[in-house]
Amino acid sequence: MTSTASVSEKIELDLLVEAIHRRYHYDFRSYSRASLARRADLLRQRLHCETLSHVQARLLREPELLPLMIDCLTVQVSEMFRDPDYFRTLREEVIPHLRTFPSLKVWVAGCSAGEELYSLAILFREEGLESRTMFYATEINPVALARAELGIYDLDRIPLFTENHRKSGGRSSLSDYYTAAYGGAVFDKSLRARTVFAEHSLASDEVFSEMHLISCRNVLIYFDSNLQDRALRLFRESLTRGGFLGLGMNESLRFSAHADAFAAFAPQERIFRRLATAPLREARHDVA
Repeated sequence: MTSTASVSEKIELDLLVEAIHRRYHYDFRSYSRASLARRADLLRQRLHCETLSHVQARLLREPELLPLMIDCLTVQVSEMFRDPDYFRTLREEVIPHLRTFPSLKVWVAGCSAGEELYSLAILFREEGLESRTMFYATEINPVALARAELGIYDLDRIPLFTENHRKSGGRSSLSDYYTAAYGGAVFDKSLRARTVFAEHSLASDEVFSEMHLISCRNVLIYFDSNLQDRALRLFRESLTRGGFLGLGMNESLRFSAHADAFAAFAPQERIFRRLATAPLREARHDVA
């Protein structure tokens, strides 16, 4: 039997996300409830509130709390060249296809603090495609987006980044791309010279057009099925025919309403390719 306390907490969470949407136009209503409840409780603790109702009251009356609220409710966990096999597959199997285009557009959706963006910028530089590529790094969290634009990471994270880069097939030393300063590793600003940084919500905003590669990894796992379908619709509509979509290791297209628009290109690494035309529905088993 569900306790009265747990029912009240669920109602409080529902009211909190509805209030955030109506007051600030950030839409968390279709985020996975289990993850959102944990993040909301973190916000409650950071604000020293006893209940989520108290959190709601403060957020409605104290707009200066908005950056803290967004920072607590969004998950910012990433690393450079995370899942090196994914980047090795991009390098060895996807890049040969991308070389055939005179110019390229790459969208890093949910870029967090920029680790994936810089990973892709380095990879494209090493493969000679950087000069003809525009990168679009988007994130709902303005604090994380500002960190991404700075490109500064704690020095104690660099050994992991370096090992990931090596395993991904890196053609140089990661140290070629950063300098140690300000107590951290500052990545070369030239790596973001061809990047547009923008706030963007997969829950409420619309498409970026004519993308050749979209990398949105470990974001969909925090959405419910309806919001996952919305995000995948955006990706389908944003990609050129034959364009590539990269998801996280625990994410899938299998039960999506848009699965028929993609073929599994490298299923183990969760890389998919947008089809020129949608296949017959019987072919959906091809998408992992």
